[in-house]
Amino acid sequence: MVSGVVRPPGDKSISHRVLMLAAVARGRSELTGLLTGDDVRSSARVLRQLGADISRIQESGVSVAGSRLRAPSSRLNCGNSGTTARLMCGILAGQRFASTLTGDASLRRRPMRRVTEPLKQMGADIKERGDGLPLTIRGGTLRGLTYTSPVASAQVKSALLFAGLTGQVPVTIREPYRSRDHTERLFAHLGLGIHERDGAIVFEPSHRSNIPAFQLSVPGDPSSAAFLVAAAVLADKGELIIENVGVNPTRTGFVVVLERMGAHVERVNLRDAGGEPVADLVVRPANLRGTEVTAAEIPTLVDEVPILAVLASRARGTTMFREVGELRVKESNRLELIAANLRAVGVKAEVHGNDLHIEGTETAPRGKVDTAKDHRLAMAFAVLGTVDGAKVTLSERKSVAISYPNFFADLRRMHARRTTHDARRTMTVRVIAIDGPAASGKSSTAGQVAERLGWAHLDSGALYRALTLAALDNLGEGGRRKGEEWPAQQVVDLAGRLPVRLVLAGNSFRPEVAGADVEQAIRGERVTRFVSVVAAMPEVRTWVNTQQRRAVGGMEVGGGVVVDGRDIGTIVFPEAPLKVFLTATPHERARRRLFQRGQAVDVELVRRESQALEARDAADSNRRVAPLKPAQDAVLLDTTALTLEEQVTRVVELARARFPG
Repeated sequence: MVSGVVRPPGDKSISHRVLMLAAVARGRSELTGLLTGDDVRSSARVLRQLGADISRIQESGVSVAGSRLRAPSSRLNCGNSGTTARLMCGILAGQRFASTLTGDASLRRRPMRRVTEPLKQMGADIKERGDGLPLTIRGGTLRGLTYTSPVASAQVKSALLFAGLTGQVPVTIREPYRSRDHTERLFAHLGLGIHERDGAIVFEPSHRSNIPAFQLSVPGDPSSAAFLVAAAVLADKGELIIENVGVNPTRTGFVVVLERMGAHVERVNLRDAGGEPVADLVVRPANLRGTEVTAAEIPTLVDEVPILAVLASRARGTTMFREVGELRVKESNRLELIAANLRAVGVKAEVHGNDLHIEGTETAPRGKVDTAKDHRLAMAFAVLGTVDGAKVTLSERKSVAISYPNFFADLRRMHARRTTHDARRTMTVRVIAIDGPAASGKSSTAGQVAERLGWAHLDSGALYRALTLAALDNLGEGGRRKGEEWPAQQVVDLAGRLPVRLVLAGNSFRPEVAGADVEQAIRGERVTRFVSVVAAMPEVRTWVNTQQRRAVGGMEVGGGVVVDGRDIGTIVFPEAPLKVFLTATPHERARRRLFQRGQAVDVELVRRESQALEARDAADSNRRVAPLKPAQDAVLLDTTALTLEEQVTRVVELARARFPG
């Protein structure tokens, strides 16, 4: 069984690229969400050797003071990171000094000529021995390049774009298939001269040679998330929410293939971060069937082939991966090792030329796996080991730190069953989600429903208000009065530092700021005036959603929780067994709101308030992030003609029917 909320580490590809761009930018850049694994540390180490001032690599934030790079005093050791080595070739090609790149034994065996040959065509002086490291690059004056790559490789493309950037020369690149486009998106996000023309990627340097310093939050790595998705799909029951995952179309081929095999990965809370599309993923177990993965699909899922192969071993029928010869030159000979390790645990798997054939089986996998210190092989077969009856032994686990340091802890946590103090039975927290437009009576209804059922109550609006109060007290409202926005990430960072949190007190969740109960303080006019500004920030909504899920996930009660808001059933708890969407006419909601305020309920006031609510409804329904709408399986309850007591009774009846006993 799987359950809970998991957040994968920062995207490895983007982490490398933003570090490198920040190192050659003008001024100090602030980066959050970076992967803290060994490969990204290799890039940071190399950039420090070249003169960049980079703070300690940590997910919470990295500060990079860019500068003109300078000649290193020793060889640049790229560790096991092919991305570091190949992309640095491009950056160094535009520098007026010589430097030597090397790496560990595995990296020194991996091909570099696919990058060095086009760089030589641009005028870079590169000395190499064979097709690998070490190699020495003497950069300098480069010339423009129009290049048709024989392989679809984001590393080749990025190296040439970096050379064009640092050498200030135009570059045009064509690929047989579209590879990952993180570099192009970052260039566009930073206002650099990148565009697409007739199917080619074109970089044209502008008169401005310096990159401005920037702030950027790195989304979760979809390649790392793929292992979590796979573990949820292979489970016997349950549901997993994977937060803050990059869903760049050039990286989601894994999901396309997986859905063709019979699984479904739901994307919720779609948003944008630094030019990259980001979402939370909701995954449930599925029965899989075999498929054919075409050569054209491979560039969008090349790093996910190991975990797709593991899933194929549990699918009905045969799965074929076409033209995956590129796997032979990864951290290991992945192609041969995937097949050999599947056979070692009782699965029929063969390599024919550059194709991989796997026949699915229902027999529990048992045997020892040779990871060859390849992180993706280790994680893939660890996931296979979660199948009921499996006994899969890995030759080592340390390699996983390259891309996902907390992988095994997350894998254990998502498979752990939450129980009550009565150890004789397993109990997951039951959730009733109550949504609706402004002034529909959500909070009053939810509170009384929870009281009648003996459950806990969570008011999502209280957390937004608590965060607004914290921002007003610590960031000041002067700028807001002038129409200036608070930086969203600064608000989120403040929430974690104080902290702002929900605490279960009795049968209700109480908002706290820095340990103080703020239930009364958040209801003031000052907070009311600014809360809509804070709640509209995508980063804040993501943070609040996470806190709500953690608060509910941390409960150890035999009953459940009633949660109210505007996106509880669609975004925060899409798995809630009972979802209710309250509504009423704008006229009735206006009348109720005026009555609650103690104002005279005359015709003109009701008319004006009704118009304001209609405008609020339209804005909430059409907003880009988490628009107000009923969940597909929500019970619609029109309360226009109901008293509060009547609507509470209706919801309680629905709850008792849905949760008998």
